[in-house]
Amino acid sequence: MKNFTKVIDDIMANKFHFLAAFFCIFTLSYGILYALDFYPEPITADAVSEEATTTAEVVENTEEATPVAPAVTIDEADTLPLSITIPALDRTVKVLNPASNSVEALDTALLDGVIRHPDSATFAEEGNMFIMGHSSYLPTVHNRNFQAFNGVQNLKFGDTITLESKNLEYTYRVEKTYKVKASGYTVPIAGKGKTLTLVTCNSFGSTEDRYVVEATLISTKALN
Repeated sequence: MKNFTKVIDDIMANKFHFLAAFFCIFTLSYGILYALDFYPEPITADAVSEEATTTAEVVENTEEATPVAPAVTIDEADTLPLSITIPALDRTVKVLNPASNSVEALDTALLDGVIRHPDSATFAEEGNMFIMGHSSYLPTVHNRNFQAFNGVQNLKFGDTITLESKNLEYTYRVEKTYKVKASGYTVPIAGKGKTLTLVTCNSFGSTEDRYVVEATLISTKALN
């Protein structure tokens, strides 16, 4: 206790020297910490905003960089549709894939089923697959393919449409069905995702109206 009291007395007797030494030591320590970047910086609103932005960018970039594995592998034999099934209409029809988009080539192919327009997307591509087919409500027809798309105007949201290639089955969900005038109507081909559009005349020989069905791909699976 006496030693402690003596130390206090010595400090008080030399207080100016003590304060000068303390200030020098403090300044030197501060300089060393600052040089080593150990000095704590104040948190500002700008710093918080910058950190939040950086974090968001990291998350976004991580999500973009994460690959999504395809459910199945699509080889060359599975890029084109061979048949279409519409459960709500209890119907399966052959799908043809003509190489030419001339009116003559398309009309000829329509005699044997429905057709995928050659300029539209395949199963291996992003975009819209455009399939055309006849419909006819005449009492007698000599070719059943003239009635291939009879009743598509009655499809509603949630109904399914199935397309098959050689080894795979593609199921689409109907999003909407509507009627348009043939003149001035164009089916969009490009786009993100994989979609399907069915188009037909409302009656055989009519060029005034078209029924349009738009659908989105919801699943792909291998055929047994």
